[in-house]
Amino acid sequence: MTFADLGLSDQLLRAVDDSGYPEPTPIQRAAIPSILMGKDLIGIAQTGTGKTAAFVLPMIDILGHGRSRARMPRSLILEPTRELAQQVSENFEKYGKYNKLSMALLIGGVQMGDQVKALEKGVDVLIATPGRLMDLFGRGKILLTGCELLVIDEADRMLDMGFIPDIEEICSKLPKSRQTLLFSATMPPPIQKLAAKFLNDPKRVEVARPATANVNIEQRLVVVRGDKKRDALRDILRHEEFKNAIVFSNRKTTVRELATSLKRSGFSVGQIQGDMDQSDRIAEFDRFKKDEINILVASDVAARGLDVKGVSHVVNFDVPWQPDDYIHRIGRTGRAGMTGIAITLATREDAEAVERIEKLIGHKIPRAGEVAPTAAPAEDAPPAEPEREARKPRPERKPRGERKPAAAKPEPQPEPRDEPVPERSLVVEDLKNEWNGPLPGFLSQSAG
Repeated sequence: MTFADLGLSDQLLRAVDDSGYPEPTPIQRAAIPSILMGKDLIGIAQTGTGKTAAFVLPMIDILGHGRSRARMPRSLILEPTRELAQQVSENFEKYGKYNKLSMALLIGGVQMGDQVKALEKGVDVLIATPGRLMDLFGRGKILLTGCELLVIDEADRMLDMGFIPDIEEICSKLPKSRQTLLFSATMPPPIQKLAAKFLNDPKRVEVARPATANVNIEQRLVVVRGDKKRDALRDILRHEEFKNAIVFSNRKTTVRELATSLKRSGFSVGQIQGDMDQSDRIAEFDRFKKDEINILVASDVAARGLDVKGVSHVVNFDVPWQPDDYIHRIGRTGRAGMTGIAITLATREDAEAVERIEKLIGHKIPRAGEVAPTAAPAEDAPPAEPEREARKPRPERKPRGERKPAAAKPEPQPEPRDEPVPERSLVVEDLKNEWNGPLPGFLSQSAG
């Protein structure tokens, strides 16, 4: 099946051809015809499956007829984060270049004045985060009574971020005769309830089992001590199979510290985290897309908003707190039919979180016996000291006469080292300390 078989217009097919996509993905094949027929739709698809284009393409054709009015957008797309909203706007610019549709982006972290001016001119497509949309609505800067089409994207992420009450309020202010599309990677009960309340006899499209990871992604888990995680990360980033990577951390402070540490070690690295201005986050992301840097350290603000082709690795420096976030983090690699590697660094304290992730995805993540990249010592670490053998204890002397036996001297131990980088792979050494059971054969040899 080709895009021409889906019933799209000639202008749109031309734009798709310019973008270099030869054929539609499964979610696009299943969703686009129903959307063009005006039906409500529930789309369940994992990240990286072409979900965004599945609603952007038919929306461009649907909105090709009609005119926009001041402060009354004809369609509304709700996104949980600024990055995702920006990504959708880029899709509209790419695929709508031969159509005369107006678009506005309402996100936080950007001056409100320009956004208000765009609304006053009238827009065909309004892409917004719930918070900024509610703010402008409360100020009387926007009317929703002319909205013909609503898209609720990443609904499960909306749930995680506490936006469901806002979405319910927004839906109550829209015309009941609208067309509504809801997309989500998972369908927990609150999302099912939301769909039942605001969608009218929707068609359900599911291209993968809920909460499954992309089969093109090779998943690995490295068991490591907490104080050796940075060394293990450097091992991975110096491995011959490495090209570029997005490194995820749970905390903004860790993102900043990790980016600084990697820079000191000579890596080309940038960062994206919630305390940065939107313009700075976009600039860092553009540097990564243009290969000016090949490592991007990010918090979960970027887990669902980064769309870059050809990312070879995703590294979870921290095991994500929420199992769903694991799916979306590793989905930054293995996109558009390409393969990728996702490596998670886990300590013993992360065992429960790992178990929840494995329960969600339905299988165990291959343990680190299958990944033991050997790398040069970290540049900001001291040189390794030679190992010292423990001295053998002296044989105990027999007492003579009334002489009391001498107190036994404690057995000397090897002197502790100040965490040098050993000549052997740090990952292998940590696995020897942390792994329960025998190591795979090739690791036993490399460790010996």
